[in-house]
Amino acid sequence: MLLKRIIPCLDVKNGRVVKGKSFVSLADAGDPVALGRRYYEEGADELVFLDITATNEKRKTMVALASAVAEQVFVPFTVGGGIASFRDAAAVLDAGADKIALNTAAVENPALIGKIAAVYGSQAVMVAIDAKRNGQGRWDVWINAGTTNTGKDAVAWTREAQAAGAGEILLTSIDSDGSNAGYDLELTKEVAEAVSIPVIASGGAGGASDIADAFLKGKADAALLAGILHYGKTTIPKLKRELAKKEIPVRMA
Repeated sequence: MLLKRIIPCLDVKNGRVVKGKSFVSLADAGDPVALGRRYYEEGADELVFLDITATNEKRKTMVALASAVAEQVFVPFTVGGGIASFRDAAAVLDAGADKIALNTAAVENPALIGKIAAVYGSQAVMVAIDAKRNGQGRWDVWINAGTTNTGKDAVAWTREAQAAGAGEILLTSIDSDGSNAGYDLELTKEVAEAVSIPVIASGGAGGASDIADAFLKGKADAALLAGILHYGKTTIPKLKRELAKKEIPVRMA
């Protein structure tokens, strides 16, 4: 069985890591490079850095941050937020990031996924999907940092993204984000069963049991974590020990 991955997520606004609930009420959580190095040293399998306001504020992506992180962190890391063109993606990847995350741009221009994948490989292209329940038992895709409902079905969009060349899906439940009440397992499982590429569960982790559920019930390949790490509720080594006790295969530091 493939090892399951633990991936800290660092949402960045104005150069600082922030965390909120359902994409609002953001609070400061520290310096992104320092936190990234700490999580790498603690045994993170990968890292994700997302400039959560870059698209809305029309700012450049975090090329300088990618370069700084590459000098101090020696596990794969992804950078996303405001990547709207091949040039944006190339700048981040050439600065040292292993992957880029596309969200709004992927929805508005699906061909961009394949264009980047053709040069850097599908493994370098992660499509981030922010999904929210719509009242009809399904999930809509939201873009622009969770402020615009596209009306697209989230599960259908994951299939389209894979067909376009995505190598991985970062699936965030807006409803569960920051709740510490667990991932949206129904959504995660449906997406994981709809595609053959890895799916990262995101939004709602409160502890090891939630992460285990994402792997065992949600069929996710990786789990994204934020608040429970940023605010010291737990640590990566502790989580991995608890997951190992549940016979979930993880890389031990």
